[in-house]
Amino acid sequence: MRPKLLPLSETMHLIMIALRKPLHGYAIMQLVSEMSAGQVNIAAGTLYGALDNLKKHKYIELISDPAERKKVYQVTTLGEEILELENTRLKKFISLYEGGSNE
Repeated sequence: MRPKLLPLSETMHLIMIALRKPLHGYAIMQLVSEMSAGQVNIAAGTLYGALDNLKKHKYIELISDPAERKKVYQVTTLGEEILELENTRLKKFISLYEGGSNE
């Protein structure tokens, strides 16, 4: 059975990659913009909806005290496994772009 949310959207990829280190919401938005060379800018509403969805599926977790104003998140072991699955899938696509076999 395929894990939920796969294939990940570009935004979900970038959020999860950013969360390989602990970050709060605004820092996530900044890092995603930086990683994408300004091509992806996530609005706060979109970010927090994505974070809730990723948390629900246990791909990321809240690591700060829930009472703190700034919520800090980090990717989970399951989230890293999902990123590895997506990495493999995307490498197959890149191979096709580069003239490789579709096998």
